[in-house]
Amino acid sequence: MPSTVLRSRQRDARDLVTRRTCDDVPMTWFESPADVATRLQAAGYLADAATATTAFLAGALEKPLLLEGPAGVGKTELAKAVSRATGADLVRLQCYEGLDEARALYEWNYKKQLLRIQATNADDLDWTRTHDEIFTEEFLLTRPLLTAIRRDEPTVLLIDEVDKTDVEVEGLLLEVLSDFQVTIPELGTVAAVRRPYVVLTSNASRELSEAVKRRCLYLHLDYPDAAREREILLSQVPDLDDRIAEQLVATVGRLRDLELKKAPSIAESVDWARTLLALEIRDLDEKAVADTLGVVLKHASDHERAVRELKLAKS
Repeated sequence: MPSTVLRSRQRDARDLVTRRTCDDVPMTWFESPADVATRLQAAGYLADAATATTAFLAGALEKPLLLEGPAGVGKTELAKAVSRATGADLVRLQCYEGLDEARALYEWNYKKQLLRIQATNADDLDWTRTHDEIFTEEFLLTRPLLTAIRRDEPTVLLIDEVDKTDVEVEGLLLEVLSDFQVTIPELGTVAAVRRPYVVLTSNASRELSEAVKRRCLYLHLDYPDAAREREILLSQVPDLDDRIAEQLVATVGRLRDLELKKAPSIAESVDWARTLLALEIRDLDEKAVADTLGVVLKHASDHERAVRELKLAKS
């Protein structure tokens, strides 16, 4: 390998590989659990004591926060609220079956590499130089995990619905969550200058590995009790009448007690409250429930069960 190319690659690697120095000061995300509760509330998220405490510790200890619970209880929204409350940018990795390293971490810009190769003369010296040049940062496409690690600014990294990924992806997460660094064979190790605030969410569709759990703080989020859900509704829909709010919360609680394919989420409760407000419904009687049930139940079988169990007239 020509010495000039070698020096170029080493320089690119030094530019890409960033490490903490003695002068780096970790960001103070929150001052205390009480500060978490206050600032999250200002950002539109009502956190109970356990949530506020765990969210504070995630920032203070610089450990990822694993949120587990049924869909629609505010797991993703908590990460968004932390981003809003702290002024940090949100980087989101939406997990799904078949997610791989190229979509989660990085991949090479193959089209750009091919264009560079085609523009190169065919002699051996030029090819050797080109081979080394096309594996530099210029041709690197960063994905959410690498993007979050490389950022100098405060960042909230949301790894959403991690239980939907294949087990093999957890190996990639282990490297990131253990040392907040990743290895790119062609360039070296990329370490975080400023550790992001990491939130992983799981709907518990499968068990995560103990190795992943061991690296995280854990918090189980469930549906709130009636008093807290009423408080959430009134904070999100301040024009909602107290009486309607109580009726809505009671009805949603009854629906969640049924064996439904998808129980109403908190967000759907808020949507229902806004629907009642828009329709100027002053009393959530059986007819009002039947007429607007589609706002909270999205499966025909759930709708039929609710009509039957709650003895509603079919709309």
